[in-house]
Amino acid sequence: MEQFDLVVIGGGPGGYVAAIRAAQLGQKVALVESQHLGGICLNWGCIPTKALLRSAEMLHFAQNMSDYGITCKDIKFDLAKMVERSRKVSAQLSGGIKALLKKNKVTVFEGFGSIAAGKVVNITRHCEQSEATQPIKIKATNVILATGASARKLQGYEPDGKLVWTYKEAMLPDSMPKSLIIVGSGAIGIEFASFYRTLGAEVTVVEAQDRILPVEDKEISDLARKEFEKQGIKFITSAKLGALKKAKDGLSLALSSGLMQRSQESSETIASSPREIHADRLIMAVGIVANTEKLGLENTKIKLDRGHIVTNEYMETAEPGIYAIGDVTGAPWLAHKASHEGIIAAEKIAGLKPHPIIKTDIPGCTYSMPQIASIGLTEEAAKAAGYELKIGRFPFIGNGKAIALGEPNGLVKTIFDAKTGELLGAHMIGAEVTELVQGFAIGKQMEATELDFMHTIFPHPTLSEMMHESVLAAYGRAVHF
Repeated sequence: MEQFDLVVIGGGPGGYVAAIRAAQLGQKVALVESQHLGGICLNWGCIPTKALLRSAEMLHFAQNMSDYGITCKDIKFDLAKMVERSRKVSAQLSGGIKALLKKNKVTVFEGFGSIAAGKVVNITRHCEQSEATQPIKIKATNVILATGASARKLQGYEPDGKLVWTYKEAMLPDSMPKSLIIVGSGAIGIEFASFYRTLGAEVTVVEAQDRILPVEDKEISDLARKEFEKQGIKFITSAKLGALKKAKDGLSLALSSGLMQRSQESSETIASSPREIHADRLIMAVGIVANTEKLGLENTKIKLDRGHIVTNEYMETAEPGIYAIGDVTGAPWLAHKASHEGIIAAEKIAGLKPHPIIKTDIPGCTYSMPQIASIGLTEEAAKAAGYELKIGRFPFIGNGKAIALGEPNGLVKTIFDAKTGELLGAHMIGAEVTELVQGFAIGKQMEATELDFMHTIFPHPTLSEMMHESVLAAYGRAVHF
């Protein structure tokens, strides 16, 4: 039985990063992956969806080229080619990860890994008939569980691959739906709504809570709703799902109690009567469930909390020598969080003293049109925590680069502790804010105060100037608005 210093189970953005970092630190490392290197993120999530959204963005610009003094005729899109491009992007990056693992001398095992007594890892492979072969056994001094999560399935709304889709079917459509219902208005639901609406589908987003993008600052989620409604996306909030009925040409979804929809006469929401909505397809985007089944956790002291593996700040579980990282450990379910946790676990195993993650310093991004990005506390959370606040806002319409780009709609909002000048949170909506948010992430990591941001020289003309102006605005010093 071959012995390894570390066996990583799961080759997603947490697992492969942990394996590479451990190998850099002189560990003998094995990585066990049952499907595709790069995990859900690279193969069925972050990367291919961004490729699809880029195609939609290009279509949007082509359709509006007259705004830029360019005439385009007979603009069409090829959905199959869009999907093909997204799959090529994923395949290229998956191959790149394979090369990186080889470069760092990580031994890769293809198969499903599970833990037996004494930190023995059983690796089960499948033949073409999908029958499990006899497992390979390897021995580990330490184990990192990086098995990720799967789409949550609700009873009565299970995906069938035809009318009811998960994110996988939504990325590999057999044809372009004319109409679409999306249940869930988190990042996944909103990104698919943005993609399919740009391609011309009639899109209705159904959300159980009283507003869309419920983890975002309320001011930002309200602005996002207005922008998406201008594009023709419909929203139904405070909705309770009723019966789902399927037919040959589509489906219908009953919605009941507590429905809220926007009044045609004002921006206020009003109560709505129970009703039934119809569409060609339904996408369920209602969260994820940790992949803990058949991992052999019963052979360990590992504890679960609401289905997720419990760890300390160094990603250690209750079983000595076994660590867990990424989506399998709980929210926030983000690839960059998983990667950083992988580095923490690898460095802890190697005897270093890594810094634990501060969860409010993890940025979150939604790659719709417009984009949404945030870090730290929302205004509501900061008030609830008892802070006295200084809040700055700067609109895109006041920025020269945004106007030159033809992207004048958006907002940068910053929240400071009035007593200390600490940046508590930053929340943005508009073009390229998913790139801008990292400036605030660095500021939070360095414990920058408002003076540090104020004294920083931002290049002109750039969108980043709005970050500076928003900080200035929090203290009554904004220049350009």
